[in-house]
Amino acid sequence: MIRVGVCGATGRMGTEACRAVEADPDTELVAAIGSAGSVEEFVDAGAEVVVDFTVAEAVRANTGRLAEADIHAVIGTSGLTPDDVDGLREAFVRSHCIVAPNFAVGAVLMTRFAALAAPYFDTAEVIELHHDRKVDAPSGTALTTAEAMAGASGEWAPDPTAHEVLPGSRGGKGPGGIRIHSVRLKGLVAHQEVLLGGPGETLTIRHDSIDRSAFMPGMLLATKRIVALEPGVTVGLGEVLGI
Repeated sequence: MIRVGVCGATGRMGTEACRAVEADPDTELVAAIGSAGSVEEFVDAGAEVVVDFTVAEAVRANTGRLAEADIHAVIGTSGLTPDDVDGLREAFVRSHCIVAPNFAVGAVLMTRFAALAAPYFDTAEVIELHHDRKVDAPSGTALTTAEAMAGASGEWAPDPTAHEVLPGSRGGKGPGGIRIHSVRLKGLVAHQEVLLGGPGETLTIRHDSIDRSAFMPGMLLATKRIVALEPGVTVGLGEVLGI
């Protein structure tokens, strides 16, 4: 039995995480805190792993104490910067931390497929679509996907746009110059399309999370496997899945 705490337990993702942890025969929910709680509750409860679905500011405030107490952290919070990840690497020297932009297994596979396809196409763009309560743009998954594609191919055709009638209409320029477009609408959960184009053909890779339960199998997998990892930081769920 792995003793698990959930930070951000009163939010939509945190509530779902608590249910998943309680329902799994290999995990035990020993503490769950919302915005008014303290990470000391995890220390007092003897948590081995803490799952964090809060906001970037809370992660910056809380993870140092978790690392100090030798508690593993599984972070599903978006909006973390490269400097934040560097800070986590400095902190987690006796336990491990997994930072996952997306816990949906299909989304991780989508990123992998996009990287495999990248060397065979001249142009590519990423469109990510999320619910109207997501405060950061673009999503961490979109940035991770563009980074993977840019790492797989450094040869992309230049953007032909000479003039934007509406500034920003071509989206943001991501890693490798790959354009990323963000959509925020009521009724959505989390969706992404990767569009790749070459002479006479296009390839579309799309993933849809239609319910937040889609993120729970990946979260549980990370929670169970993290206890066997050496101290340090892993970014993304790909390594956990072996891809």
